[in-house]
Amino acid sequence: MSVRPATLARTAPVAGPRPALRTFLEREGIFGWLMLAPGVLFLLGFVAYPFFYGIFLSLQERRVANPGTFVGFANFVTLAHDAVFWQVVRNTLVYVAVTTVLKLAGGLGMALVMNQAFRGRNLVRAFLLLPFIVPTALSTIAWMWILDPTFSVVNWLLVHGKLITSGYSFLGNATLAMGSLIVVNTWRGMPFYGITLLAGLQTISYDLYEAAAIDGATGFQRFLYVTLPVIKPVLIIVTMFSVIFTFADFQIVYALTHGGPANATQVFVTYAYDLGMSAGQLGMGAAAALTMLPALVLLIIGLTLYLRRE
Repeated sequence: MSVRPATLARTAPVAGPRPALRTFLEREGIFGWLMLAPGVLFLLGFVAYPFFYGIFLSLQERRVANPGTFVGFANFVTLAHDAVFWQVVRNTLVYVAVTTVLKLAGGLGMALVMNQAFRGRNLVRAFLLLPFIVPTALSTIAWMWILDPTFSVVNWLLVHGKLITSGYSFLGNATLAMGSLIVVNTWRGMPFYGITLLAGLQTISYDLYEAAAIDGATGFQRFLYVTLPVIKPVLIIVTMFSVIFTFADFQIVYALTHGGPANATQVFVTYAYDLGMSAGQLGMGAAAALTMLPALVLLIIGLTLYLRRE
């Protein structure tokens, strides 16, 4: 009688109860908040706290190393009666408006060129990003040499080109100083527009241009009725960010002119810095910095509502 060897039954391991903590963390809502937590903590520590503390300082008569005294809106009233403050308002509006228009036009042109197919396109794209990549302090030092009244390469070219007889003091003249700041800010900010709008242009299907060409549209009409409507949301968003960055532009202005000559290039951020840090009036400095907030809030709300309507 033959005996069949016994077979060992393979049994799957029995899974024990899942740890309660793991089950809790794997919930969709909990996991999402865990991923958001580092960013939220960063915003609370480095954005929300300074912002609300700035509001608190703006309502005080506060000097360096001295306790503050609550004065309500007295700092804002003082600023409203200060002629220098209104000069700062005009300077800031001119600086932001002109640079935004120039960066918008130059960046859009840059994006349209970089969107074309030509030899060395990738190299050109990398080269055009240099102004945005180079540290602001380093590029500003180079511009200080370019605009220097004695060693300025611009003056040298103008004099040797027989266009002028003697060099200009670009940073010592009120009008030329503001113009110089606008040029430097435009030079630095155009790549941001260019590379962002280029990303928008590359989402446009070639079939749209082909259909427009078949219908007899000219190159300008294709740009007006095909390109602009598609990239309009990108255009609005990049303009909004550019305006915010320009309002808060401190390094270029302070490094080149320190707000001079005679406050001709003083803007909100440099004026607030001079009041709060140089003069030691922390309350006045905070109030000056907060005065640009309403304009930015209205701009953001207006552009957001326009995008939602579109």
